[in-house]
Amino acid sequence: MPDKPKYYQDYNELVELMKNSDHNYNYDLIDRAYQLADKMHGDQRRASGIPYILHPTTVACILVELGMDSESIAAALLHDVVEDTPVTLQEVTKMFGSEIANLIDGVTKLGKIPYSSREEQQAENIRKMLIAMSNDIRVIIIKLADRLHNMRTIECMKEQHRRDKALEVMEVYAPIAHRLGIRAIKEELEDLSIRYLDPIGYVEIEKQLELKSKDRLNFVSEIKQQLYDRLKDEISNVYIEGRVKSIHGIYKKTFMKGRTMDQIYDIFAVRVIVDSVADCYNVLGVVHDIFKPLPNRFKDYISTPKPNMYQSLHTTVIGKEGIPFEIQIRTWEMHYTAEYGIAAHWKYKEGITKKNSLDERLAWIRKMLENQSDNDSTDIVRTIKTDLVPEEVFVFTPKGDVLSLPTGATVIDVAYAIHSEVGNRMIGAKVDKRIVPIDYKVTTGEIVEIMTTKESGGPKRDWLNIVRTSEARSKIRLWFKREKRDENIQEGKAQLENEFKRLNISVPEKELSEFLADVMHRQNCNTIDDFYASIGYGGIQLWRILPRIKEEYFKKYTAAEPATVVVKEPVPKKKVSSGVNIEGLDDCLVKYSRCCNPLPGDEIIGFITRGYGVSVHKRSCSNVPKDIEHSPEPERWVKAEWANTIVNETFKANLQISATDRTGLLADITNQLSAMHIFIHNLNSRETKNGVAIIEVSVTVNGINHLKMVISRLSGISGIVSIGRN
Repeated sequence: MPDKPKYYQDYNELVELMKNSDHNYNYDLIDRAYQLADKMHGDQRRASGIPYILHPTTVACILVELGMDSESIAAALLHDVVEDTPVTLQEVTKMFGSEIANLIDGVTKLGKIPYSSREEQQAENIRKMLIAMSNDIRVIIIKLADRLHNMRTIECMKEQHRRDKALEVMEVYAPIAHRLGIRAIKEELEDLSIRYLDPIGYVEIEKQLELKSKDRLNFVSEIKQQLYDRLKDEISNVYIEGRVKSIHGIYKKTFMKGRTMDQIYDIFAVRVIVDSVADCYNVLGVVHDIFKPLPNRFKDYISTPKPNMYQSLHTTVIGKEGIPFEIQIRTWEMHYTAEYGIAAHWKYKEGITKKNSLDERLAWIRKMLENQSDNDSTDIVRTIKTDLVPEEVFVFTPKGDVLSLPTGATVIDVAYAIHSEVGNRMIGAKVDKRIVPIDYKVTTGEIVEIMTTKESGGPKRDWLNIVRTSEARSKIRLWFKREKRDENIQEGKAQLENEFKRLNISVPEKELSEFLADVMHRQNCNTIDDFYASIGYGGIQLWRILPRIKEEYFKKYTAAEPATVVVKEPVPKKKVSSGVNIEGLDDCLVKYSRCCNPLPGDEIIGFITRGYGVSVHKRSCSNVPKDIEHSPEPERWVKAEWANTIVNETFKANLQISATDRTGLLADITNQLSAMHIFIHNLNSRETKNGVAIIEVSVTVNGINHLKMVISRLSGISGIVSIGRN
């Protein structure tokens, strides 16, 4: 092992870094933390054979460079002690206090809790980390430093393990680092991830940068000198530096957007740093006087900061040589924030003095957790990937309010970003006073006006396939959950009333809640509506509770002894050739309705037709009344269920596929279906104005599980956005 392993720093180097910084560190606290970590990690070694203690000391060094406080440094030294050694969190609390213990607990993974899948465990780890972040932002800064060092030293791992870790960094940690404004960590994490996810692309960009760097750096030096000569007499204390775009930033524009290196104007940029905001705009005037600005290439992030607190003026100009290049103009405070993000509070302000301001900047974490509270835990990873992406668009409301949304956001996302009721009452939208389609994707600078109606018609289900943000998706789901609850209450009430009629039970409406109080308590229902809703969605099976209800009824409302309730053994159902059991009818003629194409596994209901037997519909079909009891011909609707053994039969299913339009898309879809031996009845395709292809295809399947497998396989095709039953 070499004396100084690459990417590792020991405790002596940590102490030296602290002494050379501007901070007044608690050396006693940090030394006690190191002594415990060194003792407990002992002879433990990393996969590379390096002593394990060098990992926490290096993470601590990264935090010192970010300017973090003594408690963060101590927590970094101890962050693996609870997870990988016999030391407990309670013991850490006794020795170092609850503040450091909470930081360690927030960073520690949930490795000891069993989960059904790796994705679910990852999601729960991230959820715990976000909860800890909402209480103390230092948790994620320590975690980012930990993950950065792991990525620097991941070469000793197996290739697939490297790729898995790199993908997780790209999907979760780099977006969070961006959202917190910690540019240095964000860009290094992205570059290291691309290095393992696409090593060929990484090397190609690296080589092209080397070829271009000599000429471009000379060019940048000339621009810097030109600017300095003009600005030195007009603006005091001006600082000018060059900047090279990150490899990942170039990768996105070359491989993902199809540009050449010569079409990227900001690979090499010039940055001007001054003392005041007024100076920023003065510099901008001088820049546009010296160089010719490119139209539509000016961005004012000072008046409209990014959500991660980033502020600067960006302008792309052309020099005498005809080469376009970018100039960034900012103050020193903006520069510190751009480089260190939220960590700048510790690096340059010795802690937080304006706590309320910090709380406002961390509100997005709590908002994300609130949006995910009613959803599947794995949705939180999807949320980070969509809502925290580096590219944002800034749109305006008619009142002049600025809304920040991820690239690709639609006018529906804008409506729900304003308020949930605005989204729920939305009937259309205008962009720059022009009516646009409901799936219109907004761009920076547009004025978006949401058109609403006083009558709350509610969102449409297909909006879930259109919206980009998790906030909009969560609010739409919440609306449908409440809407479905109303339907469940009606259905449950109707079922209970029917059973009461059958059993000759008659309880006055005013006394019903009191009469059912004991049964409701046993079923964990607080109100009569909760009870109806549980019956409606099947959480409570009436046949199980009716004997007790009937017994209570006879006790309370009749003088007679309670009748003996005889629960009949269920009569074995006959095998039917149709694959569907119809209540009260044996082996009748059954046909599957074309309006909804029910599949085995769907909740179904039958409708007695005149001369054609029973037509089977999905219970959610638009042609099936929500309230059967009050429909025009309730007696013609009959209960139906799939037989346990379905005769060898096939069913037609209609799918609607949304995808990014590209050459070969239809061929890929048909080839995948052919490989699964799926018969295609028909296939139609159309392109929307925003470049999305809508493909409708009818296929033959043998049930809902078979269809789910088909959808899963098709979802793996490049460019597929969503697949749903039509």
